[in-house]
Parts: sequence; C-alpha cells; structure tokens
Amino acid sequence: MKNKLIALGLLVLITLSCNEQKPAQPSQELPYQKEVDSILALMTLEEKIGQLNLPSSGDITTGQAQSSDIASKIAAGKVGGLFNIKTAAKIKEVQRIAVEESRLKIPLLFGMDVIHGYQSTFPIPLGLAASWDMDLIQQTARVAAQEASADGINWTFSPMVDISRDPRWGRISEGSGEDPFLGGKIAAAMVKGYQGDDLSANNTLLACVKHFALYGASEAGRDYNTVDMSRVRMYNDYLPPYKAAIDAGVASVMASFNEVDGIPATANKWLLTEVLREQWGFNGFVVSDYTGINEMVAHGIGNLQQVSARALNAGLDMDMVGEGFLTTLKQSLEEGLVSEINIDTAVKRILTAKYQLGLFDDPYKYCDTTRTKNEVFTKENRDFARKVSAESMVLLKNEGVLPLKKSGSIALIGPLANTPHNMAGTWSVATQQEKSISVLEGLKEVAGEAVTINYAKGSNVAYDEAYEKRITMFGKEITRDGRTDAQLLAEALAVAKKSDVVVAAIGETAERSGESSSITNLQIPKAQQDLLDALLATGKPVVVVLFTGRPLAITKMQEEAPAILNAWFPGSEAGLAIADVLFGAVNPSGKLTATFPRNVGQVPLFYAHKNTGRPLDPAKTADCGFQKFTSNYLDVCNTPLYPFGFGLSYTTFSYSDVTLDKAELGPNDSITVSVKVKNTGDFDGKEVVQLYVRDVVRSTTPPVRELKGFKKIFLKKGEEQIVQFKLQTEDLKFYDTDLNFIAEPGEFQVFVGGDSTTELQNRFELVN
Repeated sequence: MKNKLIALGLLVLITLSCNEQKPAQPSQELPYQKEVDSILALMTLEEKIGQLNLPSSGDITTGQAQSSDIASKIAAGKVGGLFNIKTAAKIKEVQRIAVEESRLKIPLLFGMDVIHGYQSTFPIPLGLAASWDMDLIQQTARVAAQEASADGINWTFSPMVDISRDPRWGRISEGSGEDPFLGGKIAAAMVKGYQGDDLSANNTLLACVKHFALYGASEAGRDYNTVDMSRVRMYNDYLPPYKAAIDAGVASVMASFNEVDGIPATANKWLLTEVLREQWGFNGFVVSDYTGINEMVAHGIGNLQQVSARALNAGLDMDMVGEGFLTTLKQSLEEGLVSEINIDTAVKRILTAKYQLGLFDDPYKYCDTTRTKNEVFTKENRDFARKVSAESMVLLKNEGVLPLKKSGSIALIGPLANTPHNMAGTWSVATQQEKSISVLEGLKEVAGEAVTINYAKGSNVAYDEAYEKRITMFGKEITRDGRTDAQLLAEALAVAKKSDVVVAAIGETAERSGESSSITNLQIPKAQQDLLDALLATGKPVVVVLFTGRPLAITKMQEEAPAILNAWFPGSEAGLAIADVLFGAVNPSGKLTATFPRNVGQVPLFYAHKNTGRPLDPAKTADCGFQKFTSNYLDVCNTPLYPFGFGLSYTTFSYSDVTLDKAELGPNDSITVSVKVKNTGDFDGKEVVQLYVRDVVRSTTPPVRELKGFKKIFLKKGEEQIVQFKLQTEDLKFYDTDLNFIAEPGEFQVFVGGDSTTELQNRFELVN
C-alpha cells in the first residue's frame, strides 16, 4: 500500500506543480519527507484537518466499532488518532476502518496514559523517582512499552516531567519532584525506555513529554490554575527536564493547560515555536491536552474559532478531543486567520510519526493478540515490579523496630491494609486493580506460617463520607464500614493488644493525589490520625506504612511513631514489596525527591532556594531559634521535616574525606570530586551518594546549593568505597538575565553526602 501511495502522490505532485500554494516545508528535513509529501499532495483540506483531530474512543467495544459515530469520522478521513482505547482486538477493528474504508487509507495512532506501567504497574512516578536508579527507571518504561504495545497501543502520554515545589498540587505524584537536574535524568531515561533504539519495532511506543510548560507551578497549588514566573526562573528551574526529553529524542510533546507570560501554553508561539523548535531543535509533533484548545475560551483570549487558529499558528499540531480544529480551521483558512502552509506543516508532523512507527508498512503491527497473551502481566514483569516497588520505598524513621522478625504475632491495622484497588495509585488506567496485592495478602505470603497476622480495619478512610467518596474514585472505592467509629476502634485496639507489634497501614487513598486532587491540608485524614494516636497509646511498637502521592505534613507522626516507611503507591505488587522491606529481605534505599514540610504554611519549600538579604543564622537553624528581623517564622522552623534527598536504611553510612584532584577548573578541563563512604552498620545496603554545588558569587543570585551528581552504590556491612564525580564547566552554567547560558569564573563549594543538608565540603576555583 505504501508504494502505491507514493507513486500516486508523485504523479499528483507533478500535476500540481503550477499551483500557487505549495505544501509547507519544515525548517529542517524530516525523515520520510518524500513519502510524507507524496501523501500530502493527495489530501483534500478536510482530510488534512482530519489528521489533526485526536478524539477519545468513548465507549467503543469490540464488535461495535463499525456502528459508532467515531467510525463514520474515521472512514471520512476526519480522525488522525484515537486514545482511551485498548486491547489488540478492539484496536485492530478500528484500524481496519481507517486503512480499508477511508479514501487514502492512512493508519491511525492509538494513544493511552501509560504513566507508571501498563498492567504490571510500578510505583507512581514520584515514588519511582525516589529509587534514584536511572537504569531501573528506564527498564520500567521498557516493560510498560512492551506490555502496552502488545495490547495495541503505540503512543503514551508520558513522561510527565513538570517540576513541582508545592505538594498541595495533586499532580506532583505524576512527576519526579522538585529538582531540575534529577528530573532531566529521569526524563531522558523514560524516553529511552519507551522509544528504544528503533521506533519501527513493534514493542516500542512514541513517548510524549508533558506538560509543556511550567504546569507544576500552578498558583496556590490548585490544578489548572495560572502560572506566572520570570524567564530566568523558567530556564534555570522549570524548563530543563523538558529540554532533556527533547535531547533524548522524544517524538511528541503535550502542551499544558496553564498560561505562560499571559498566553495559554496551547496557543503560545514563543513557547511552542521559538523555544521548542527554534532554540531546542524539536521536529516531532505537539498535541494539546484534553480539550486544551476549547478551554482557552474561558481564559478569555477568543471564541473557539479564534483560539483554534491561534493554537495552530503557535505551533500546535493535534487537537485532543475538543474538535476545534475539525470544526473551525476550514473557515479560518477562508477568512485568512490561518494559512494552508501551517495546516500542511502540522499534517506532515503527524504523518512522519506514523512512518516512524512503521504503520504505513504494517498498520496492524500492534494488533497481534498472541502478544497480549504472552507479554502482558507476566510473572517476569510482576517480579520486576515487586523489585522496583521495594527499591522506591523511603524509610523515614526507625527506632530499632524494623526489620520485623518472622515470628510471633503482628497486628495489621488501618483502612488501607486490605485495599488492593488502591495499591497502584493514580493514573493506573490499565491496571487490573482487583489483581493488585494488598498489604494483608503480602504480609501473609511473605511472613509464612511462623507469623500470626491479626487484621482490623480500625477506621474508615475519613469521618466525612462525602469527602471519602471524592478521594476513592475511578474504580478505587473502599467499602465504607457500617459500624460506628467507636466499634471500629475497639476492634483495632483488641487486635493490637494481643499482638507483639502493630503495622498501621494509613495515609492517602489513590485518588487523593493526581489530577484535580489539590488539597489545602497536608495532614492525613483525622480519622486515621485518631486511630494512630490510639494505637500508639497501647504501648505496643507501631510501624507506620504510609501511603501517599505527595509530601505530607506528618510532624506529629514523626515525633511519636517508632518507625515510618513511606511506601508511596507501590503498584500491582504492593503488598509483597512492602512485606519484603518490613521483614528485611530488602534493605530500604529510597531517597526523597520532594521536600516534606512541617506544615502547609511553609509551602513552597525546596532545598535549592535562594538566600534573602537577611537570612536566618545557620547556627540557629538546628534548634529552630527565632531571630527578629531575619527571614523566619514566629511559629515554626524554616527547616523541613524531611529534606530533599533524605532516606534512612537498616544500616548506617559514614562519609569522610571529600577531596578534589585539583584546586582550579579550566574551561576545557574537568575536576574529580572524591568521597569515602563506609557501611558502618549491621546490614548490607545501598546508598545514594549525592553531590551538590554552590556558586559562591555570581552576577545573579545563586541558589544555596544545586544537585549536580548522584550515584547509587551497594556496600556490604563494614565495606568502604571511594565514590568519584567529575565536574566540567558545562555543569556550572546557568541562565543569566539575558538568558545567556554561561559559567562565571570564581569560587565554588562542593557538598557530598546522603541528603541535601550535608555539610561535608570542599572548594575549587573556576578560571578562564
């Protein structure tokens, strides 16, 4: 079919050679340009606009695709792709309409939110980032691509790389935290995992970096809200992870809902063309977020026709769901609001992606149902998910309670102890929630017959039933217990008293974080806090297994609970992974990638802040001393509850002897930073060694320190290792007020340790 289309296209190109309007030519030659041009020449205006249309599949089911409204649009050439449809059988049926019933037989893209795994589900991205293991993270994306592509999907709306420093924003759970350096490394790893080395292979996906740009800085932490910041902050703090994804070869970009410099990102030409394409050299395609074009009407920049034209002219190529392009671009062309060259350019980008995927050679390449049976939710993938989940957990506190012994009795108590539907967390649209492993199931399987597990729910998720329903949506409902709060608590206390140790499974539910899940109270629901208080009052040792999709303000828990394991939402194998860590089969090694505040009033709170002209005296920081007329609070410390990079282990690590191989760094040279790390405890374990740098004096105010390197190492008990980092001038660059990317000569401090508060340091000079 491809060869016939090319031949016919070339013939038509000759026929049309005298036409006044030529097809658009991208600024740089794209792959498959001749093939794409030949198809473009055959297309009517309506068919061109159709390629820019990305509707949701709605409720198409196998055997009903032909009779659906979407089918008639596909047959008419008015659809370029579909999303929210899965299974190879359904997708094959819909693809058949496109390649056998439409005039030009152009295949469709099929997209889905494959965010942290497909059916074999990994920890939510914020948890996954806590592993600080780039090879592991890349492999999770590879497994996700393998499974999703085996089920018919060829495009994922991931990775989400928005930097967020405000845990009130629910979508912090979908990103990698607060740091642009780490976020960039994770973005690149995810892109490489999804796309592999060959997009034309049948087990890879087009990746889509999102949300471009700055979405994580929504005012007040309220989803979809306004973002306003200086370009210096954009370039230094928020844009780097998107740029890292572009440099890694990401095939598509999703525009964000928020405005940038007063213009919604969906229609922001500076963002989508000048930055993305001209400065960064991106040559893939840009898709709107869900009804992102239509929503610009509410922003107040025009009606649907006007905002659709603005989006196309700005560099947006594909319209998700809203059909603003489909219904208005023809009229806009007639009225001179858009040019056919801009339409053609967008179409070329979509067609190029389809060629890259090999869909013109074999439109059914992702529709092999035998792959679905053999490659999805396999034991191998589930075992890997279990490993990843354990690697991502962060031990926040341990007063000798953990690891648990495989003997005696354990009271497992809490509204999240036996809720398999909540284990995968938000944006787990392909997860078979009922097959996820609950904490109760996991503890019983891993503990074996030598341990008695006594279970009680203890409380409902929240006292307020209406609130509980809002945070347990999308198939993650938790059956509300009809007993009174007093009856639930009495049962829990009876179970605790007859057990040797208590494991309290509490925290957030899966949909208390994620999209449209902003909150103003960062504490756990009061019903669960009351339950925890009562359990602690029994005098039994209590281990909190904390479920969360964001940093929480758990100051009281930190002060009173003997042990806290932050499990995030660990995925489909949650219960087994949690048990592996609790019983010591896995020594926890996760480190936080987002700062935990003492209370919501400290937000936004992040390690790479800048000093004011009246900073608090560091000598006063440790004991929370108040200093009048300095930058601090009357009622709480400046310092966080848990800093960026923090995470404990069942063993301990000592750091010493930070040395540099030279005192000066030249422009074409490098400097090696070395540190001695020793496992000083009683367990073998992993440690994330972190390198931070401070530019002591520069032309614009510097952050107090910035992450510039990290290595995850394994040390047996008593073992010692020299860990080295290499710094180059490029690592010291920043964007100045004119947005020049420069490194200025002068003194630099380097800090090396186990989290962002380390004071172990040395110095060097950057010279011309």
